[in-house]
Amino acid sequence: MPHLVILYTGQLDHEVDMTILCRQMADAMLTVKDEAGKQVFPTGGTRVLAYPAPHFAVADGGAAGQAAGGTGDYAFVYLNVRMGRGRSPATQQRAGQTLRDVAQAFFAPVMAQRHIGITLQIDEGPEVFDAKHSNLHPLFNKA
Repeated sequence: MPHLVILYTGQLDHEVDMTILCRQMADAMLTVKDEAGKQVFPTGGTRVLAYPAPHFAVADGGAAGQAAGGTGDYAFVYLNVRMGRGRSPATQQRAGQTLRDVAQAFFAPVMAQRHIGITLQIDEGPEVFDAKHSNLHPLFNKA
C-alpha cells in the first residue's frame, strides 16, 4: 500500500500518455508528508496502475455536449487511492489535494478540447486480510 488505480474511457489513449500520468502521480504521492514531516507513502509500496475501459457510457451520451458546441464525445477518469489506516484526516486531505492538483494539471489541455469528468477518491481500510510479500521495500529502507 498505497495503490492508486486509474480507470478511464479508452479514447483518452489517443490524446494523453497515461504512463506519464502514472509516473507523475507516483512522484506526487512520494512528496506527501504528515504533520511531523514524515513521508506518508512508503517508496517501495507506492504503485500506480491505469486501465482503459474499451466499453463505456458517460452521462447523456453526448447530447448536452453537442448542444454546447462540443463533439459530444465525453471522457471520464476515475482515480482511486487505497491506503492503510492510521493517517490523520489532515494528512488524507493533503494527499488528496496533492493528487487532485497533479490530475488537474495533467488533463488541463484535454479539458480545453473536450468534455471530461475526473473523480479522485481516497479509500482507507479496514482490511479483513492484508498480506504482503515484496523485495522492493529493502531497496528504500536503508538506514
